[in-house]
Amino acid sequence: MPLFNSDEIDIAYLDEGEGEPILLIHGFASNKDVNWVHTGWVGLLVQAGRRVIAIDNRGHGKSAKIHDPEAYGAPIMAEDARRLLDHLAIPVADVMGYSMGARITAFLALNHPERVRRAIFGGLGYGMVTGVGDPEPIAQALEAVSIEDVADPVGRSFRKFADQTGSDRGSLAACMRSSRQKISEQDVGRISVPVMVAVGTRDEISGSAQKLADLMRDARVLDIPRRDHMLAVGDKVYKQGVLDFLEETA
Repeated sequence: MPLFNSDEIDIAYLDEGEGEPILLIHGFASNKDVNWVHTGWVGLLVQAGRRVIAIDNRGHGKSAKIHDPEAYGAPIMAEDARRLLDHLAIPVADVMGYSMGARITAFLALNHPERVRRAIFGGLGYGMVTGVGDPEPIAQALEAVSIEDVADPVGRSFRKFADQTGSDRGSLAACMRSSRQKISEQDVGRISVPVMVAVGTRDEISGSAQKLADLMRDARVLDIPRRDHMLAVGDKVYKQGVLDFLEETA
């Protein structure tokens, strides 16, 4: 698995296929394989004639593990994504992020608009502006000695997922405490690239997709029918919607 140095942090990534590049940024407690390979996204996009780059965010997957919350934050992780494009000599790419990855994608589009051709915000709607809940119960659940010690249901679900994926829970706790920076309506309105906001109709975490899309000058909504936050990731409606969006906005 290739690595590159991002401001003294080793970051893992994959780079497959040929054609126009698309960068994939996974969600919290996930990694490039769980979010994008195992769900069929990488194979689908390569088959569609795309060069697919997927990053392991710092603290996740095969990337370096850091237990300092100051080392995280969505703007910082957006710089990792930008440096990966630099490392691969890719001047501009389509970018798709899911959940935390959508927030990272938004900061990349805001801070480096010349590097993002089109953006897909998966699994995050107006929660990008309002936030998506208190991070502390999740961080504490990740730090608990045993999952049996975790009473908070949301924290327990993240702890279970972290255990299933063999994640470094200390890194995830640090990331959780610093990665949920809100983006103001005014700043969201500055995103000028074509955007698709794709959220499951049963997603109780993300917030309204339409309300977020309405803030931007060139944004559309994809409702993913009957899917919650976790199950929407690999949904066929989501996949076809993304392929259609990329073709229609080419």
